[in-house]
Amino acid sequence: MLNKLAASELVLNDDGSVYHLNLLPEDIADKIILVGDPDRVPKVSQYFDKVDIKKNKREFYTHTGTLRGERISVMSTGIGTENIDIVMNELDALVNIDLKNKEIKTEHKSLELFRMGTCGSVNPDVQVDNMLVTQNVVGLDGLMHFYQDYQFENEFSKSFLEKFPYDKIKPMLYFADWAEDMAYYYKDARYHGNTATFPGFYAPQGRQLRLKSLDDKFLETLNDLGITNFEMETSAIYAFSKLLGHKAITVNNVIANRRRGEFSSDHHASEKNLIEWVLERIIK
Repeated sequence: MLNKLAASELVLNDDGSVYHLNLLPEDIADKIILVGDPDRVPKVSQYFDKVDIKKNKREFYTHTGTLRGERISVMSTGIGTENIDIVMNELDALVNIDLKNKEIKTEHKSLELFRMGTCGSVNPDVQVDNMLVTQNVVGLDGLMHFYQDYQFENEFSKSFLEKFPYDKIKPMLYFADWAEDMAYYYKDARYHGNTATFPGFYAPQGRQLRLKSLDDKFLETLNDLGITNFEMETSAIYAFSKLLGHKAITVNNVIANRRRGEFSSDHHASEKNLIEWVLERIIK
């Protein structure tokens, strides 16, 4: 890889900030909470003792401040792994590329990334309104196949691939797992499990409106293969963290159990509980 990056490869705004996130290196902390919904950013930052930075562009909103004396950021990613492709590459650029000279730094910096979201469960035994930490994840979106150096295999991935029955989807699969040395943050979560990251909300998650999904039993099949829950971002967050040398862990509040047809009776209260639960643990 060339150390000097062309202007077309690393696109910057007029003020020198990275193009989509609209951020400068000094705008982010080493600990970053990633949420999907831009409206969730102020719901998190209202707990900070002080907010110093508020920036946004498109769906990417960032607040940085301090909590209990420690600097922390919260950022919205929007929905889907295609947005995570932007977020992860530009966050890494902020800490590991000299933006002025467009040169890759010789000294690497690692970020701690905390994905905080909501999910549905495919396991009938998982109770709604509880925290579920992702240990292993399978991406069904194909994103990491566009990156030359990504490879990952463990016992979960080998077993899943061996039994996965959908030949059309199988070439798109890729796998990753959590940063194990971050697991202590969430050691008291009720559930730890294996997550499927889907490339859509409807047919990929087994929903049918006017269009039929691939298989009426798709979610049940995933559960039989060891999947606990599903959402739309974690596979890319975990995989990019491995490629780029960052650390990531996801906790989701389970707001729906699709196998039992249950939905949280008050998902706003569930969201508030999730935010407070995470902040109490990642900054003591």
